[in-house]
Amino acid sequence: MARRKSRTLTEVELEFMHVVWAAQEVGTDDVQRALRKKDRDLSDGSVRKVLSILLGKGYVSRRREGRGFIYKATVPEGSAHGCLVADLLRRAFGGSAALMVASLLDTDAVSDEELDEIKRLIAERESQTRGGAASGDREGGGDEQ
Repeated sequence: MARRKSRTLTEVELEFMHVVWAAQEVGTDDVQRALRKKDRDLSDGSVRKVLSILLGKGYVSRRREGRGFIYKATVPEGSAHGCLVADLLRRAFGGSAALMVASLLDTDAVSDEELDEIKRLIAERESQTRGGAASGDREGGGDEQ
């Protein structure tokens, strides 16, 4: 049975994208050098294949330069992270953000500092949600009178 094609980044593709995002524009030799520094030694053909997959998925664009290509990210890093989180949420947690957060908090992966930051982000989100709804209610009520 053939593998289902996915627009979600694999672990290797994400490694490549981190290189592209950091450098903004890269050639295959740039990617090879950056990955070698992370103890990942890939052949030129393997690098070209992964970049070709990223091109097909729409994560990078390329332009010819000399005998090769220069690659540039077409998807911002934050957007890619959002897609990865949404995919994980859907596939692993059945769409339940609460279950996903509970699973994360059950691990030792969250430091006290990160937990404080998460609490701050939740409080900020709550105040934006409540502030926007309260503001809209006041405006709507004023227009009706």
